[in-house]
Amino acid sequence: MVALLLGIMIACLALGFPMMLGMIIAPLAVLALYYPVVNPMLMIQQLIAGVSPFSLLAVPMFILAADIMCTGQTAQRLLDFVDTFVGHIKGGMAITSAATCTIFGSISGSTQATLVAIGKPMMQPMLKAGYNESHVIALMMSSANIALLIPPSICMIMYAVVTGTSVGELFIGGVGPGLLVLLFFSVYEYFYAGRKGIPIKPKFTWKQRWEGFRKALLPLGFPIIVLGGIYTGLFSPTEAAAMSVLYAAILEIFVFQSITFKDLPCIALSTGMVTAAVFILVAGGQAFSWVITFAQIPQMLTVGILGTDPSALYVLAVISIFFFIGCMFVDSIPVIIILSPIFFPVAVQAGVDPVHLGIIVTLQSAIGAVTPPFGCNIFTACAIYDRTFLHVVKGLAPYMIMFIIISVIMILVPDIALFLVRMMY
Repeated sequence: MVALLLGIMIACLALGFPMMLGMIIAPLAVLALYYPVVNPMLMIQQLIAGVSPFSLLAVPMFILAADIMCTGQTAQRLLDFVDTFVGHIKGGMAITSAATCTIFGSISGSTQATLVAIGKPMMQPMLKAGYNESHVIALMMSSANIALLIPPSICMIMYAVVTGTSVGELFIGGVGPGLLVLLFFSVYEYFYAGRKGIPIKPKFTWKQRWEGFRKALLPLGFPIIVLGGIYTGLFSPTEAAAMSVLYAAILEIFVFQSITFKDLPCIALSTGMVTAAVFILVAGGQAFSWVITFAQIPQMLTVGILGTDPSALYVLAVISIFFFIGCMFVDSIPVIIILSPIFFPVAVQAGVDPVHLGIIVTLQSAIGAVTPPFGCNIFTACAIYDRTFLHVVKGLAPYMIMFIIISVIMILVPDIALFLVRMMY
């Protein structure tokens, strides 16, 4: 049964079919061959149930807000602001890029949107400063993944929908790990710039810093509205997503005047296409999860792999490996939808905090997104920079090593993710 499921999905991927097709055909084949008495209409019900949770409304809203900001001036204003504070130190331009990705991630929640918004404008200035092109691309791809950890994160929303974990707790739990990744990258870029002799910029005056802050003040209001609104109880995560769209539209149309009402249909169309693809994956993932649960495949796999009484440390290590490998080949959303129902009950039974587990899962999604052969950020970077696959992945090794080290730290020190959650809740 497991061989049939995996065989059909691998065959669909190898033949070039969309991931969503394999996720639907594979469970249908299992039902038809092993459980012919089950009414196929139950599959339809599960497909519909997959996209029914109210919290999923946050996903298209955050995507739309990110699309509006990518078209407008938000990203550039944030870049200019961060540059006034760190641009004069060793590796300042690289640290500026990583820090701005972190800030923009706290606005958009999308790694691809962050890569487009920050990666494109920073390429030429960094090349002129003496950075190697492959290093710049690797930095941008890896830094964009901080958006998966810094709230609001679409991956966290999907994990919350599948497992029933609090979205708010996941959001606040991602702040510490996201900042830890930024710290690792910043230290590495400082020593890299010193070793390569990258020139530094003149130090900005406090007047220039104030001007940069003034221009970035309104964009910096995004995380305040989203997180502040959620944690003060003013509105739910879904309502916060809607507010982010309204705020983005007001800023870019009326304040910055970088886009017009005529641009909105094109932006909305782009959002609709991405949302449709995501929701089809979510629907297929729900049907897939229902079939494997009905067939008791999770119990067979977990007992075979984890044993009958695994420790929390061992469970987290195995989960990290599975999610890392899964996200190497497909987008993180179907991996989260398929694997979370399998490992979540075992992890909770072993004493793993659901929020800590969600952060580990999200971190592995971030690593997988930049890992060959099929990490999604790799192909996004190929399209943005018009470079070959081999050229794009050439400089990734140092960042992969840092991500792995951070994963080990996160497994061994869960308080990095949980200390803010305990303070807030």
